[in-house]
Amino acid sequence: MSDLEAPLRPKRKKIWVDYFVQFRWIIVIFVVLPISFTLYFLTYLGDVWSESKSFKKRQKEHDENVEKVVKRLKERNPKKDGLVCTARKPWIAVGMRNVDYKRARHFEVDLSAFRNVLEIDQERMIARVEPLVNMGQISRVTVPMNLSLAVVAELDDLTVGGLINGYGIEGSSHIYGLFSDTVVAYEIVLADGRLVRATKDNEYSDLFYAIPWSQGTLGLLVAAEIKLIPIKEYMKVTYKPLVGNLKELAQGYIDSFAPRDGDQDNPDKVPDFVETMIYSPTEAVFMTGRYASKEEAKKKGNKTNSVGWWYKTWFYQHAQTALKKGEFVEYIPTREYYHRHTRCLYWEGKLILPFGDQWWFRFLFGWLMPPKVSLLKATQGDAIRNYYHEMHVIQDMLVPLYKVGDALEWVHREMEVYPIWLCPHRLYKLPVKTMVYPEPGFELQRRQGDTQYAQMYTDVGVYYAPGPVLRGEEFDGSEAVRRMESWLIENHGFQPQYAVSELSEKNFWRMFDAGLYEHARRKYGAVGTFMSLYYKSKKGRKTEKEVQEAEQAICEAPDAEAD
Repeated sequence: MSDLEAPLRPKRKKIWVDYFVQFRWIIVIFVVLPISFTLYFLTYLGDVWSESKSFKKRQKEHDENVEKVVKRLKERNPKKDGLVCTARKPWIAVGMRNVDYKRARHFEVDLSAFRNVLEIDQERMIARVEPLVNMGQISRVTVPMNLSLAVVAELDDLTVGGLINGYGIEGSSHIYGLFSDTVVAYEIVLADGRLVRATKDNEYSDLFYAIPWSQGTLGLLVAAEIKLIPIKEYMKVTYKPLVGNLKELAQGYIDSFAPRDGDQDNPDKVPDFVETMIYSPTEAVFMTGRYASKEEAKKKGNKTNSVGWWYKTWFYQHAQTALKKGEFVEYIPTREYYHRHTRCLYWEGKLILPFGDQWWFRFLFGWLMPPKVSLLKATQGDAIRNYYHEMHVIQDMLVPLYKVGDALEWVHREMEVYPIWLCPHRLYKLPVKTMVYPEPGFELQRRQGDTQYAQMYTDVGVYYAPGPVLRGEEFDGSEAVRRMESWLIENHGFQPQYAVSELSEKNFWRMFDAGLYEHARRKYGAVGTFMSLYYKSKKGRKTEKEVQEAEQAICEAPDAEAD
């Protein structure tokens, strides 16, 4: 058996859960989709109502809501009440991991009112927004102004707070970094009820650098100021196919956006947007985008494609046509391009509704798509949830760019999941060592894609049922994730914690650096008030005793110094 050949596995005997999952589309069509559409519509009306208010009124409401949060925190009795959590229901979160930490006794703080765009400052090129503002909402406000967040995550429902406290990426991240790298200020309520504004160069600079990836365990985020960039009305997208082995596909992907002469900051050589889909071990399509004016898009001979219409072919399948017809170019309205993966949830929609990509379904019912991830989670019990953890993969592997080929071969050998999504992002060398950080000495290697101030990484997005599961063979999802996590640790990679994690506490802090995070936890009083990051991310139910013992251990440990 060659290194790339997947191991032979015995057949797996079906159980009742398999049949339930197979026919789950019935619940999705008759329950989840109608409710999802209703919720989307009501949310849209709420957003329109919010946008009709003056910025001054929105700011007044914001100040009042912050006062309520401060008052609520001060009501907490540390000796009687549990650790602080938001009042958001566990199933509402878009992430795939179980929000089991809320099963332990906890003290709830309601942040549901924080969903307004507070200000669009065109002079400073800053958007000031509340944490529950989602990507669909902010792009609807900014794009008509020919402005955009520097990084707009593809799915509409992803919120600013989730992308900051967790992880956020988009096809522009090879220029601007991760979503949190585009934030210039955080407004956060600390454990003692103080409202502070943290920037990279004020007295709270350590908190500023500690907040990304902290999952809300340092304080309650109530607003953020985020970088805006000027944009144009259309995205000129080039689809370029390639056939070869996985190492050749990886090099083709790197060449699509990283000049071999190292001129990575030259806008003439580097596209505005980049993504690649690996459709099989031998086939890929590289997509690069450049902003284009309406006048250019409408020129005779240029093809435009409004991919946002409900009846349109799902984007990943549309891109796949390049494998048959060869390289082609088209112009997509910018906002529709930003949210190109929303309707089909990348390609997860194919598993949820096996016939959802058919022309007749798209034409008749496509306007109901996508189902809300939160409702999909709400309509599954523990048995279904555990089935998906074992028989389904939703993981992102953040790896150094030069190791993408190795990562692709590992995924093929261990999981056989296709398509695979590739999206590059910069990992900056910062004044302090944060939870995620580039390889030491990377700037001396002068590898393709790197600069003196940032190492180029890639998100290897692995989302779908593994090949063995589709063939009816045995597959141990938990063990596969454990091996993936070990591979990431060995290769200076990272695993976003929205996903299901099998990491032990020791390995968690081998993957992530704890120094600055634990320093900020102690300095700003988060220990004993907010749950620690590992126990918030840990798989499985958390008992109150387990959580309290973990917090006590942190309190008794010697202070960790930030690098």
